[in-house]
Amino acid sequence: MIDRQHLAILREVNRHGSVTAAAEKMNVTQSALSHTIAKFEDRHGIKIWMKTGRGLRLTQTGEYLLTVAERILPQLEHAERVLTDFSLGRRGALRVGMECHPCQRWLSRMATPYLARWPDVDFDVRTAFRFDGVEALLGYEIDLLITPDPVEAPELLFTPVFDYELVLMVHESHPLAGRTCVQPHDLLDEELITVPVTLERLDIYTRFLVPAHCRPRQHRTAETVDLMLQLVCAGRGVTVLPDWLLQEDGAGMPIRALSLGEAGIQKSINLGVRRGEETTSYINGFLTLAREMGRIPLA
Repeated sequence: MIDRQHLAILREVNRHGSVTAAAEKMNVTQSALSHTIAKFEDRHGIKIWMKTGRGLRLTQTGEYLLTVAERILPQLEHAERVLTDFSLGRRGALRVGMECHPCQRWLSRMATPYLARWPDVDFDVRTAFRFDGVEALLGYEIDLLITPDPVEAPELLFTPVFDYELVLMVHESHPLAGRTCVQPHDLLDEELITVPVTLERLDIYTRFLVPAHCRPRQHRTAETVDLMLQLVCAGRGVTVLPDWLLQEDGAGMPIRALSLGEAGIQKSINLGVRRGEETTSYINGFLTLAREMGRIPLA
């Protein structure tokens, strides 16, 4: 029988690189940990890892069991946290993940009223923008995903809560500033500033430049929206951001917003949850508040 202890040992050895370090982390002796794994290997007629010099190398069986551990243990740990919340009289725990930089600014508007309405809910935010949000949601690492790019998945439900347009932002003295929209070839001689994600996750490339076989003269990244706007103000390039960010953060700045193409690039902030959990009280409360806030101007 495979039990939680075997999976936990495998995960900790993989994380810390040795049986000794894993034993210290789990507050057991090295001999006890090794004995537990040896009995497990004998029972199933397998080898989980092999010694290579002073280190360990997972066998094919070990690699498989590690994937099982990384999938199952977070679910068990999450279940334990939820049970603890209930035992302490809290209604639950909401872990929110984000896949885009502007989503963080939007969430900041949501946090205060949500915490006021749900004072007994543990609220945690994951701000690692480069993680795979869908995988994290399916793996029970988070309970709600904020993303501008929902996916079709039978296990997930995505709800659009706020619409916006992705626009090109240029200095008011820029040659393009007098235009209402731009075409892909207009960016051939520009230095384009974007958030630090892969090109496959940038709509300016996938929906605008690449289909037209165009590339900007130079592409650079900036870690924050404020820095992107400051670089545009200094004439150091052009950037692409949601129109409402210019209304909120760029008020008074010498910046003009131009549509990308005649129709522009229309987007929505979407909230993704595991299907069936949208009726959970504190999750439904977040979705309801998000829809209410979506009707209030951000500026």
